[in-house]
Order: sequence, then C-alpha cells, then structure tokens
Amino acid sequence: MAFIDENKDFVVDGRRLGVEPICDALQVASSTYYAARDRPPSRRARRDAELTPRLVKLWKDNYQVYGSRKLWKTARRARIEIGRDQTARLMREAGIQGVLRSKRVRTTRRDGSAGRHPDLVGRQFTACGPNQLWVTDLTFVATWAGVAYVCFITDAFSRMIVGWRVAGHMRTPMVLDAIEMARWNRGLHHPNLRCHSDAGSQFTSIRYGERLAEIGATPSIGSVGDSYDNALAETVNGYYKAELIRGPARQGPWKTIEEVELATLGWVHWHNTQRLHGYLDDLPPVEFEQRHATRTALQDRDPGHLSVGSVAGRAADRLPERQLPPERALTDPDRRSEPAAVAAAALAAGAPPPPRAGQAR
Repeated sequence: MAFIDENKDFVVDGRRLGVEPICDALQVASSTYYAARDRPPSRRARRDAELTPRLVKLWKDNYQVYGSRKLWKTARRARIEIGRDQTARLMREAGIQGVLRSKRVRTTRRDGSAGRHPDLVGRQFTACGPNQLWVTDLTFVATWAGVAYVCFITDAFSRMIVGWRVAGHMRTPMVLDAIEMARWNRGLHHPNLRCHSDAGSQFTSIRYGERLAEIGATPSIGSVGDSYDNALAETVNGYYKAELIRGPARQGPWKTIEEVELATLGWVHWHNTQRLHGYLDDLPPVEFEQRHATRTALQDRDPGHLSVGSVAGRAADRLPERQLPPERALTDPDRRSEPAAVAAAALAAGAPPPPRAGQAR
C-alpha cells in the first residue's frame, strides 16, 4: 500500500499513473488496496503506536546508547509489558539503535626506569564483596581548548565508579585526586584491597604507592603492552567514550575541559545509579550493592550454621525464669545452693527474719 501511495501520482506519457495500473502491474486487485487503506488500525498497530513514544523516551533518557536488549530490560523495569523482539522491531521502525564502540587510542606511557609492582590479579576481575579489587586507567578527550585526560577507579565487584578525575594533564596528581575521591566515597581504610592498573608512569610512581599504603591497599600492575591485563578498566574507558564522548546525545564538539568534566559528572551518576550492567544481571551498581548488603545482613542473622543444641540452648536462655511456690522453694534441691532465693522464699512464707550479725539467736 505504501508503494502505491508513493507512485500513484507520477505522470507517465502526460497522464497520471493512478492506482489501477500499478495494481495491474503488481497483479493485485485494486479492491484489495482500497480495503487495506480504509481498514481501521489493528490492535497491534494501536499497541505499537502507544509503545513507540515511550521506548523513544527511555532511549533518550539513557544517553541514547541502549540497544534492543537493554532497552527491553529498561522497559520491563519501568513496568512496560513488551517483548524483546517487539522492542527490536519498534526500534527499527523508530530509527533508533544502540551505540557502537570504536577503536581505542593508546594513552599509556610506560616509564622503563621505574620499578613495577607485581600482578596480583592475573586477569581475574572478580571479587566476593565491595572494596576488594579496584581497577584504574587513563583515557583522553580532545577539545577545542586542549586535551582533557580522564582517570576512573572502578570497583570490580559491582562495576561502580568510586573515583574519577578530569584534568588538563596526565601527571600523577590527577590519579591521586581520583584515589582521594574513592577514599571518601568508600571509606578511609581497606586492608584487603588490591588496586590494579597498567604500567603507566603515573601508577609506578612513589607517591601513587604511598597514597595506596595510606588506605591499606596493595598496588597491582599488569604486564607491559597487554591490554587484557587491565581489561575491566579498558572496558569502562571504552563505553565512556562510546556513550558520552562520541555518543548520539552529545551536542556538537567538546569545547573546553570544564565542559567535559561537567558532562562526566552527570554520566558517572547515571552509570552508578541507572545504567544496566549485563555482568550484574542487568542491575545498576547501586542496586546490586544494596542487594548484596541486604543478603549479607540476613546471613549474619541466620542461625543455620549453629548446631541444634546451641540453638535450643539460646532459646532456653531467653525463656523467663521458673518461679516456684514459697513452700517448695525451701525443699527444692536445685535451689538449695541459692541462699538469697531461699531467704526470700522463707520471708514470703511468713518465717521470722534471720538474726543480724552479732545478734544472739
């Protein structure tokens, strides 16, 4: 029907083409065209017309970076009843799509004369809880006013960005500022923390190691020239560039370093509180950590690890003490060793009080 509508007004040999000649060429009855044109919208078409604006709004609210899977997950979290294939179809019809990552540009400059800390991670970017493994790396953003360098510190457990810094240089102080932010966000001391990075000169400096020692963390550095040894930090840099710096939501080129810093502030907040992470079962980092904290608190209160006897003993300790009648308190063999209880029971039964010290009996 759309093809006929587009071509029926064409003029051929001085005459308007019309509907019937096109239908004859397509071997379709003209009545079929008119029936389809005059037919009221179907239930599916009405539902699509209702859902498409809502999906487009969700897509725009998330930096216009979600593909069909994450947009479907986001719609389900927003209590929109929709299927994954239906989401993909409506995205195609609306002309929206997820963001694609491009090739990474190298920013690490290794200091060959500096000593390096050992690799304590071994490409195992997993942790059993928060503040056990942090990863960090640098990236850059080109602006009209110069190059903006960006440092992120990410918690491997929940993928939360715990510290970051944007500066016009890539010297060690910018990394130290990111550590300070992470320190005040997550606590001042973490004795079981490893902080993993590449072999950049900022991460092999003495001041970097001293600052980590202040919070009880142990530095870890991957091998030289191998991005897989710091893959998690590289991943964060990659989707930061794809979603924000080169993302479809940006308004023209980046002009100043301050503009990049302000935009990064909003993106980090969205990343930690709203962005769905497939590694976290499509949950934002904040919600993932909240669930972990709740689960840990319930396990700490769960008596399942105790024996039956110890649980019964604890329950018996919480029972009120059995009160005996006064006449039985004097003869109860279990109470003979309790002088205070025996004296109280005797007084309650009407016996004379015991003589005071130095008084004749």
